Amino acid sequence: MKATVFVRLKPEVLDPQGDAVRRALGTLGFEGVKGVRIGKLVEIELAEGTPAEEVRAKLEKMADELLANPVIEDFEISVS
Repeated sequence: MKATVFVRLKPEVLDPQGDAVRRALGTLGFEGVKGVRIGKLVEIELAEGTPAEEVRAKLEKMADELLANPVIEDFEISVS
């Protein structure tokens, strides 16, 4: 079973890396880009046979305790 955790800064948190990318896109000729937010994607391979509710609970605990900083970041979980 494969899971994906997408972590991104909360909307109210400034994203200097995203701003740098936005400015760089402008200098490369990509006009009209109003904003860029940078996040991270974590792919996790899990053992088969675990109930879906348990998998989601484990992933939320992983994200909350290690993968994301809950003070400044939000996360989304996808399981396939």
